[in-house]
Amino acid sequence: MAQAVFKILAVDDDDSILELLKYNLDKAGYEVKTASDGMEALEVAKRFRPNLVLLDIMMPKMDGVETCRNLRAMPELAGAFIVFLTARAEEYSEVAAFDVGADDYINKPIKPRALLSRIQAILRRGGKENSKPEVLTFGPLQIDRTSYTVKLGSKAIDLPKKEFELLYFLAQHPNQVFGRDDLLHHIWGSDVYVLARTVDVHVRKVREKIGDDYIATVKGVGYKFNAV
Repeated sequence: MAQAVFKILAVDDDDSILELLKYNLDKAGYEVKTASDGMEALEVAKRFRPNLVLLDIMMPKMDGVETCRNLRAMPELAGAFIVFLTARAEEYSEVAAFDVGADDYINKPIKPRALLSRIQAILRRGGKENSKPEVLTFGPLQIDRTSYTVKLGSKAIDLPKKEFELLYFLAQHPNQVFGRDDLLHHIWGSDVYVLARTVDVHVRKVREKIGDDYIATVKGVGYKFNAV
């Protein structure tokens, strides 16, 4: 039997949805584990170390947003993708999901073929990003793409996945200005709908952690990384 290349953790409090997800993901060749609430998801994720997590928002014990926040803090899941599956279509729920590090947001009811296509696209995008690991250094700031870590001098800086990718992308192109739409395309992908203000929120959070000197705002245009 061929070994599954990618591992996926599906988290939902609806058993019928978990059965649907597991059946289709198994059939597509993925190694799959399931969890029925956020607390169980954290326990399974630590042991299983999935490449991708499918995560419901409305769950008992711990909701999806809080679960995502905890998953992003786990060293075992550095570089993993998190995709929300939810029946909630409110804008604030989507913004909250991306603010805590989601990579995609898919509305229920689930369409298996479309879902598998989205998963394949996300994993392909990740493979391209990880194919050329690199450490970028600017004075006391060190950004390590191989381990998703950032250091400012001797201090380790904790950045969720999307904040890290935003900083890393800008740092790869020092002094080059990128508009919000450009950053949305490069960091979140063209097949994911994200509000432009999500970029502003992520830039603000990165600045709070590494200081204001590295990412500059170009009024009316976008953002650039200052190679200080």
